[in-house]
Amino acid sequence: HCKQTALDVESVCVCVSSARQLTAQMMQNPQILAALQERLDGLNGSPSGYMESLPKVVKRRVNALKNLQVKCAHIEAKFYEEVHELERKYAALYQPLFDKRSDIVKATYEPTDEECEWKADEEQELTVSMQIDDEMKEKAKVEDEKKDEEKEDPKGIPEFWLTVFKNVDLLSDMLQEHDEPILKHLQDIKVYFSDPGQPMSFTLEFHFEANEFFTNTVLTKTYKMRSEPDESDPFSFDGPEIMSCTGCTIDWVKGKNVTLKTIKKKQKHKGRGTVRTVTKTVPNDSFFNFFTPPEVPENGELDEDSEAVLAADFEIGHFIRERIVPRAVLYFTGEAIEDDDDDVSEGEEEADEENDPDYDPKVTPPPLPLTRQARLFSVALVFFLKPPTEQVRYGYRCFAPSGV
Repeated sequence: HCKQTALDVESVCVCVSSARQLTAQMMQNPQILAALQERLDGLNGSPSGYMESLPKVVKRRVNALKNLQVKCAHIEAKFYEEVHELERKYAALYQPLFDKRSDIVKATYEPTDEECEWKADEEQELTVSMQIDDEMKEKAKVEDEKKDEEKEDPKGIPEFWLTVFKNVDLLSDMLQEHDEPILKHLQDIKVYFSDPGQPMSFTLEFHFEANEFFTNTVLTKTYKMRSEPDESDPFSFDGPEIMSCTGCTIDWVKGKNVTLKTIKKKQKHKGRGTVRTVTKTVPNDSFFNFFTPPEVPENGELDEDSEAVLAADFEIGHFIRERIVPRAVLYFTGEAIEDDDDDVSEGEEEADEENDPDYDPKVTPPPLPLTRQARLFSVALVFFLKPPTEQVRYGYRCFAPSGV
C-alpha cells in the first residue's frame, strides 16, 4: 500500500508540473487564447426561446422592466463613484501608517521596543513549548546572538519589496534575474486616487533610492477607469471598468537598460557570398516592461497580443493596489499567502466531503491539496482571457483564492 501511495503521489506531482508547463505555453499563444475565450463565451448559456413566444402585450411589459434595469445601472454607477470617494477618504487615513512602514523599511526611523513587541498566538506558543524545552531555547538564543554579532548591523529591512514580489507568484513570474539587483533599491509603493471631481483613476508610485541603473527616484503607472453604463449596451455594466493605463519614461543609465538586449546575427551577401555579423538591439523580458504598456488606440481596437498583455496588466495593477500595498508585511513574511492557501484548502475539503456520498474520514485519506502555484496558474489563465475593458469591481480580490 505504501509503495502504491508513493507512486500515486509521484504521478500527481508529474501531472501538476505538466499542467503548469502547458498552461504557461497556452498563455503565450494568442491563437489558443482566442479559441479558449470563444469557448468560455459559449459557456454563458443561451436563451430558452420563451421570450420570442410571448404575446406582444407581454413583450411590451418586459420592455418596461428593461427600462427600469437601465435606471438601476445608472444608480449602481453612482454607487461606485461614491465608493471611489470613500476609498480616497480612507486612503488618507491609511497613509501615515504606510509612511511609517516605509521609514522603518528604509531605516529613517528605528521602532521602539514597545513597537517591536509582538505577542505570538497562544496556540502557537503552546505548541512550541511542548516541542522545545528551556535548555534548547537557551542554546538557540545564544547561537542567534553569536550570528548577529558576526554579521554587520543591517539597516532597516533589506530587500523588503523584492521579497514581497518573490513571494507572490503573480509578481515573481514577471521578475527576471537581471531585475532583482534593481528591485533591491525599491523602498516603497504608494497608491494615489484621483482628486474629487476628476475622472476616476488611481496611480501606483514605485519609489527607489539612488542607484546605478536609472536616474528616476519615482516610477509611475496610472490606470484610468469609467463608472457609467455604455449607452449602446447598458446591461453590460457591472461596476467600474479600467479603460487604459499609462506608464512613464525610465531614464536608464547607459548600458543598464534591462528591457533591451543586444544580439548578433550573421548575414550572407547574396551576390558575393561573404558573411558579416550584424548587431541588433531587441526587447528583453523584464519586470520594468510593466511601465511601458501597449497604448489603447482611440477606436479601442487592439491586436490579440496587446489584448492579452493589457488584460494581465490591468489585473496586476489592481492586485498591487488592493492586496500588496495594504498588506505588504504579510506578503513579506508569507502569512498572507498561507492564509489564502488555508482558505482554499478548507473550501476544497468541505466541497469534497459534501459531494462524495462514499466519503468516510476514517477510511478515505484526505485528498492531496492542489499546489498554490497550480491554482494561481489556472486563475491567471482565466484572467489572461479577459478583454482589456473587462469590468473590475471594487473590493474584488483578484488572485485571492478566497474570492475566486
